[in-house]
Amino acid sequence: MNHYSVYILECADGSLYTGYAADVAKRFALHCSGRGARYTRSHKPLRIVYQEELENKSAALRREWSIKQLTRQEKLALIQRSGHDVGAAQFSKR
Repeated sequence: MNHYSVYILECADGSLYTGYAADVAKRFALHCSGRGARYTRSHKPLRIVYQEELENKSAALRREWSIKQLTRQEKLALIQRSGHDVGAAQFSKR
């Protein structure tokens, strides 16, 4: 069975991007190279701030959708609960 992950990226402008992938490190490299997603072409990804492994693609797609429905503050709380540092001053102001 293939495992998939949902992830959240912190972008240079302080925005958050949510996606899913079977190999998050490979997908992050694609985002950084400008070939990952239209959004990350114009919002340079800095780092992965959240990652959650799921049992299959269908579960990952459902979880991605549910995270995308969260407000920015709810996403920041999710990231913080996972133990990642959201830290940048610009981040806390948005």
